[in-house]
Amino acid sequence: MLIALNKPYGVLCQFTDDRGRPTLADFVRQPGVYAAGRLDQDSEGLLLLTDDGRLAHRLTDPRHKQAKTYLAQVEGTLDEAALRALRRGVVLNDGPTLPAEATFAAEPDWLWPRDPPVRFRQSIPTSWLSLTLREGRNRQVRRMTAAVGFPTLRLIRVRIGEHALDGLAPGASRVLA
Repeated sequence: MLIALNKPYGVLCQFTDDRGRPTLADFVRQPGVYAAGRLDQDSEGLLLLTDDGRLAHRLTDPRHKQAKTYLAQVEGTLDEAALRALRRGVVLNDGPTLPAEATFAAEPDWLWPRDPPVRFRQSIPTSWLSLTLREGRNRQVRRMTAAVGFPTLRLIRVRIGEHALDGLAPGASRVLA
């Protein structure tokens, strides 16, 4: 079984929490599935869940270099120099990243409101970019955008390999296979 879930902001990528925070169990009722990969509590978007260990391995093992695409809203007016740096790969505290596909993006017209809303400052504009990675380090997109001078304010994963968010509302899921 393979399930696509649009993980809402603030939800933990686990099924239990001893502190009462929202978890995947609040949204996924199918027994025996687990997340193939993770999204931070403050990230949103596509999360795949499966009961197939081999499939989970193919989706998450760095050797398979499964492409993951994110839309990121960043603080400041994004420039071509920052995109070039992301495309080359940036050096983080745990070593250099692989080159990423990075392009300017418009705020999506399908975007849902976030609760709580992203903090805005009147004197600082924001920009959107699309970033595709083929590795998956802890908080990697956020660390990469910060490394090029544009901290991430909102992060939404829209694609994992051939699987896309495709109109799923936050908290909604669909069975893919």
